[in-house]
Amino acid sequence: MLTKKNVTYIISTLIVSGISSALANENSTNKSAITLGLGAISSPRYSGSNEQSVGGVPLFHFQQDSFYVDSMNGIGFHLQNDNGLYLEPTIGYNSGRTDKNSGRRKGSDKLKGMGNISASVNAGISVGWAVTPWLVLEGKATLPLSESQGVSYSTSIDYIPLMSDENSVTLRASALFGDSRYLNTWYGVNDEQSARSGYARYNSSAGFYGTDASLTWAHQFTENWGGLLSVDYAWLDKTVANSPIVMQRGGTTGIVAINYTF
Repeated sequence: MLTKKNVTYIISTLIVSGISSALANENSTNKSAITLGLGAISSPRYSGSNEQSVGGVPLFHFQQDSFYVDSMNGIGFHLQNDNGLYLEPTIGYNSGRTDKNSGRRKGSDKLKGMGNISASVNAGISVGWAVTPWLVLEGKATLPLSESQGVSYSTSIDYIPLMSDENSVTLRASALFGDSRYLNTWYGVNDEQSARSGYARYNSSAGFYGTDASLTWAHQFTENWGGLLSVDYAWLDKTVANSPIVMQRGGTTGIVAINYTF
């Protein structure tokens, strides 16, 4: 059975993509856990939307040593040496975007005529360094495998001011980057889309396109029961914020969840 510290970490990674696996790897050898949970989430209908969508989300996480499977971060391995350097390859899934309001996918009626962005399987590779138990540096690249949607990158810093058996608090700040195909897939407007939607044509160049900051608090009520509260704020740089489909540069996502670990 994992310790409370490990359980707190697992739930953080389960719900908030990107909370580093380095935080609890020191206690994970030859241990496994299955976690089931239920969460409520409020988030923008799509990146750049000025509308919020609220819904429930079932949660699942399985971890065996360095291998894990979960409902939000996909399938991955966390490989770390004694100096805190780590490598984390993953296979995940992106549900894409629709041009109408949807309870299952990102999308809005305001995108009518823009067409759908297909769901895709993607490969991720994270390289990081747990400098201290309370400071983690990471870089990540995400590449689509089933659709040509471009490549996205991020660099991040995690600061963990509190980590105990019952509670953990994590602050994360990230810089977001993408190649031109990625940015134009999600924020661009081509000639055909312009004719159908009425939005002006827009094309973006590759590079930095935004920042993301989050605050996550995870709490263990008992050895098995836990909960999590997270608030995330994303800000779009002018590289993509000048797109006509970006109605609002800032977007807030809030998550509250309860979980049980076997």
